[in-house]
Amino acid sequence: MKRAYSIRNVIDAKFRTLDFEGEWLDAVGRPELGGSWMIYGSPKNGKTSLAMKLALYLTRYCRVAYNSVEEGLSLSIQNCVERTFKGQASQRFTLLDKESVEELTERLARRSSPDVVVIDSVQFLGLSWAEYKQLKQKFPHKLFVFVSHVSGNQPEGRVAVKIWRDANVYIRVEGFRGFPVGRYMGGKPIDVDTQLAERYWSMLK
Repeated sequence: MKRAYSIRNVIDAKFRTLDFEGEWLDAVGRPELGGSWMIYGSPKNGKTSLAMKLALYLTRYCRVAYNSVEEGLSLSIQNCVERTFKGQASQRFTLLDKESVEELTERLARRSSPDVVVIDSVQFLGLSWAEYKQLKQKFPHKLFVFVSHVSGNQPEGRVAVKIWRDANVYIRVEGFRGFPVGRYMGGKPIDVDTQLAERYWSMLK
């Protein structure tokens, strides 16, 4: 039987949090390093660019691996990295070239492994719900950020929908703007590209 916690135990519990500032604080709050997030949206609306922008920001606090399952090491990913990093070099960022669930699990079990893994996308990884739960259970102090395609207004596929419902934070991307919902306060929209977002949303007025 698992331990039962008193009110004092709950209040005194310590968690590793990320001391976000600026636009990411407004969007997400100060999140725990652990659990899962999801970024989802229609093609060509900026979800990969937002995921890369988040990955860059997270390198201020920890080691980040971006698992490019869908595109791998490709020209489009190279362009996305160049746009996002703008010539900055970060020893805390690693691009993974289409790593499988098994390869990713092996990597995360090593010493000095990444603290955050961005998986782009959950559909191309072919992750099962059981594998998702195993990742979270085996690596409770690592943060998994899933990028997802959509079907209608929801992530595409049964597993993606379950991850979306379980996620501590999810961000719907439309018109180069992310709309976050999460458990750590925040909630203010965040732009992938301010000019493109303003152009898109001004056309809808």
